[in-house]
Amino acid sequence: MAIFDFDGTLADSGAVVLKLVNPMARMYGFKSVTDEEVEMLRGRPNREIIKYLGVSAWKIPIIAAHGKKLMAAEIGSIGLFPGVPDMLKALAAGGVRLAVVSSNSEATIRTVLGPDLAQLIDHYGCGASLFGKAKKFTKVIRTARVKPGRVISIGDETRDIDAANALGLASGAVTWGYATRQLLVDHAPTVLLDAMDDIVARLTPRVEAPAVATA
Repeated sequence: MAIFDFDGTLADSGAVVLKLVNPMARMYGFKSVTDEEVEMLRGRPNREIIKYLGVSAWKIPIIAAHGKKLMAAEIGSIGLFPGVPDMLKALAAGGVRLAVVSSNSEATIRTVLGPDLAQLIDHYGCGASLFGKAKKFTKVIRTARVKPGRVISIGDETRDIDAANALGLASGAVTWGYATRQLLVDHAPTVLLDAMDDIVARLTPRVEAPAVATA
């Protein structure tokens, strides 16, 4: 089974998230950021980002819930990364069971995926708290009745790697999302993924070309 993160992994929602950050900062009293600061923060783990922004721990669930609603309102501006449809179809055809665990809502995820891709996802674990993915992973794995040794978590942030490590799962870190490549390397995922084809190559069996008979 492959458990995918959504925002920054399957969905190219970074521009929408950045559009919402500073208005929410003014609303909830944390630090607004410049473009330069955004780029700097991409190289820091999630807990350091929260500390830098000055977000109070008790506000995180409130901010996350509001952010989820704002994301739903911007759904028309969110698309999938190029190659996602073919990648998901190839994995499903290759016998890989698919799940999505995200802080985003299932309704938003299904809408962005579209009906054909959404039906390829066997399990959804949505509404995860900022550092609550491990619990969602556990529930998905138990529901799917898959052995942890046969599961890989695929995401674009260090918290995806941390959640996988907490449960002894393999982790795949994609380099096209929010965190910088170097930050992901420093957190030592099981595998670093630079392209959609890398995911397919890693998770589906290679079929050897038949030998050509010679005279």
